Amino acid sequence: MPKNKTILVKGTEITISNRGEKDYISLTDIAKYRNSVEPFSVINNWMRSKSTIDFIGLWETLNNPGFKPIEFERFRNEAGNNYFVLSPQRWIESTNAIGIISKSGRYGGTFAHKDIAFEFASWISSEFKLYLITEFQRLKDDENSRLNLEWNLQRTLAKINYRIHTDAIKENLFPAALSKSQINLVYASEADLLNMALFGKTAKQWRDKNPDSDGNVRDFATIEQLVVLSNLESINAILIQQGLSQSTRLQQLNAVAITQMTSLINNSNIKKLK
Repeated sequence: MPKNKTILVKGTEITISNRGEKDYISLTDIAKYRNSVEPFSVINNWMRSKSTIDFIGLWETLNNPGFKPIEFERFRNEAGNNYFVLSPQRWIESTNAIGIISKSGRYGGTFAHKDIAFEFASWISSEFKLYLITEFQRLKDDENSRLNLEWNLQRTLAKINYRIHTDAIKENLFPAALSKSQINLVYASEADLLNMALFGKTAKQWRDKNPDSDGNVRDFATIEQLVVLSNLESINAILIQQGLSQSTRLQQLNAVAITQMTSLINNSNIKKLK
């Protein structure tokens, strides 16, 4: 289950849901600032606009490999006509969109990626959008402060209790060479591409195996893995500029991860950081 948090924006409680390292903000709550009785009608009116269709369609094109461009073009051509009606559910089902999530029921509602939610808030009110961004950023700053405190505490405890790794532990830290089928899979984000190269699993796969863990796969990484991850990010940026396919980049990044982890595990200078 995604973890929900709330912020108060000009007297309106706004729910924020964290889904796979991405923040989704409740459009339903934002719409209540305009119409507390029928917030869904506000959302539907916003989605009728051609400028809205252009924006959310571009967002999906940039962030969603599974987006259906033909259905998007159909909506784009119809937008602005008096007869045109579009609900979040219809948009999601027709285009396979991921930027907007809509569920019915007691704990349901319509959520959108923060990029889209801020655009919707701007349509509601420029003033409201600025207050929303301010409160959202305050929440994220508070979260980062807590995470830094927890990370420093973990590193301090690790330093106190540190002991030399056994060979068995070292072997478990080495990234495994990916299979051909793993390399040929299409990953939705570059973050998951790096997760596969280093950890051998996506963020979702890690969460499915660790449902009770408070954090994600990177929160539980060793200092060696964090060093390699930083290097992989830089290398991946260069490979993207070279126009290499995702599968080719994954294969090369996995090889780099194995080489660098093997070196770092036996590096005495890294041990001094612990």
